[in-house]
Amino acid sequence: MSVEYSCCETQFFVNIAVIIILVLFAGMMSGLTLGLMSMSLVDLEVLAKSGSPQDRKHAAKILPVVKNQHLLLCTLLICNAAAMEALPIFLDSLITAWGAILISVTLILLFGEIIPQSVCTRYGLAIGATVSPFVRVLVWICFPIAFPISKLLDYFLGHRQEALFRRAELKTLVNFHGNEAGKGGELTHDETTIIAGALELGSKTASDAMTPISETFSIDINSKLDRELMNEILENGHSRIPVYYEQPTNIIGLVLVKNLLTIHPEEETPVKSLTIRRIPRVPESIALYDILNEFQKGHSHMAVVVRRSDKTKQQSSQNNADESVRDVKVDIDGEKPPQEKVMKPKMPIQKRKSFKNKSFRGGSRSRKWSENMYSDILKIDGSPLPNLPEEEEAVGLITMEDVIEELLQEEIFDETDYHFEDS
Repeated sequence: MSVEYSCCETQFFVNIAVIIILVLFAGMMSGLTLGLMSMSLVDLEVLAKSGSPQDRKHAAKILPVVKNQHLLLCTLLICNAAAMEALPIFLDSLITAWGAILISVTLILLFGEIIPQSVCTRYGLAIGATVSPFVRVLVWICFPIAFPISKLLDYFLGHRQEALFRRAELKTLVNFHGNEAGKGGELTHDETTIIAGALELGSKTASDAMTPISETFSIDINSKLDRELMNEILENGHSRIPVYYEQPTNIIGLVLVKNLLTIHPEEETPVKSLTIRRIPRVPESIALYDILNEFQKGHSHMAVVVRRSDKTKQQSSQNNADESVRDVKVDIDGEKPPQEKVMKPKMPIQKRKSFKNKSFRGGSRSRKWSENMYSDILKIDGSPLPNLPEEEEAVGLITMEDVIEELLQEEIFDETDYHFEDS
């Protein structure tokens, strides 16, 4: 049977103070349960590294507390349950039993659940950082009970997975952050488009970005650079021209148009006497990111896309990459090209600019480029000209510009492209 205290006695005010403390304590535990447990470790790590100065400070304080989420959850729920169970005991000494139940439910519902959870949902980061030292103390107090329960939860439920987004979800999230979405985002249309293109680039293959072989311009290795052919090259306006042997699908290399500056049409110089560079062959199923990585090495910014038979498709992509850069031999009737045709090629303008503005750790990349500068040129000997293997079929060409267009999600027009605007 409970002991009742009349108004204005010392014990009466003590019980009132205890009741107020219990309600506030239960409310804080309820609010922290919702506020802290709703924050994923990924969100906190992002805020700790790239948030505002105030958010970084708050996130750094909260991260150690929420690292073991099951232990924190058990601690907050145990403290909340203890406060709610103790509240009717002190109310029972002041009022009747049914009144104690009614008032305790009202106080817990309003001041212990609704208000604290509403406030912590909005200001959970700041509140959690402020009371994090107090929560650490509660974790140590409740450790003998909370730790075994948290271990059982870890065993049966596993550790909570980090809330990482998939590609499609991340793309949608980026679109929401665009200023065109009307949700207060700061990203421009070009920024959201490029980010979306980078996310989609991993799922696209060479067949999605290539130019069909029937729509490409190439020249026969046995042709001569007369005025007609030179004019046709100039009209197409390409910086590099594929070279084929016997049939347009058997592309064996490419020539740089800038190397034709010293060629006179009246001399009708054979194409096979020029410096012909290797052109790699890639399967149509290769990812665009893999092609981009190959283009970045500087060996070639153009590749032949081939379709392989079912037997060949079973080979690993690594074997395909190794095979694509194999040596190709070209025959020019046993003659060696003039010395000026195989002279040391000059570094492209963009290469010189990148070396000037960037540091490559002591110039290791520059030395590597110098050592391999001749490996990209077709070897000239007396062996017959190569043919496309029977199990391969050239279906198109892909260039660096094609990959960049997929990244930008827009067409890239240069000075020689013809495009018509709607009238």
